[in-house]
Amino acid sequence: MLRSLIAAFCLLCLPVSAAEEQVVLGLSQDRVAITATFDGSELLIFGAIKRETPIPPGPPVEVIVAVAGPSEPVTVRRKERKLGIWVNTDSVLVDLAPSFYAVATSGPLDDILTDTEDLRYRVSIERAIRSVGAAMHIRGAQDFADAVVRIREDENLYSIREATVAVDEQTLFRTSIDMPADLTEGDYTARIFLTRSGEVVSQYETTIDVRKVGLERFLYNMSRQQPVWYGLMSLVIAIAAGWGASTAFRLLRDK
Repeated sequence: MLRSLIAAFCLLCLPVSAAEEQVVLGLSQDRVAITATFDGSELLIFGAIKRETPIPPGPPVEVIVAVAGPSEPVTVRRKERKLGIWVNTDSVLVDLAPSFYAVATSGPLDDILTDTEDLRYRVSIERAIRSVGAAMHIRGAQDFADAVVRIREDENLYSIREATVAVDEQTLFRTSIDMPADLTEGDYTARIFLTRSGEVVSQYETTIDVRKVGLERFLYNMSRQQPVWYGLMSLVIAIAAGWGASTAFRLLRDK
């Protein structure tokens, strides 16, 4: 028993070796302000690979950058034509789907990340969406999650940009992520993975704050906190705009 306790104590006292390669990250901006004239933004991500030892021999290091917006449940409905009318038939609740998701890689994703590592870290778009399951009577349940991906790809909210991360001398890397105008407000997560032979050797995570500011923020808060006054104000503005347009057209007609 004494020998076992001594051996356990010695194991606890052994130094824990740090990761051979670590990410030192930089962002062009860690806060995106959504204003009335916001038409999208380009996020520049750059960094370096910190090493305590020389570059390991073997395959070169690869870099994967994944930026995800706030995740929330999404209800997807299937429509079918019955008696000449399109009606909703089945529906599936996709448990979590990011409002925005973009992946940039230094090479083909299938070549630099194994399926096992993708399953573990949820890097690809399909893995980022979590759908626990649907009712047994619903056919083609996976089609509902695929529909979310297809729709949001068409809206430029989901994208995979392979071979767009530049890696210099296996030490410096850089890429850019295009963020569309219709961003959802919230905390966005940027994850950086270093891989060798398809295995993740290091990862880093940081947060990007995306918020409405100025008039957009005021109107958003008012619509949530004081919906009655927000509705009355919208009605007054609509009446004033209609009256102003009518007056302007009448003056132009009389000239």
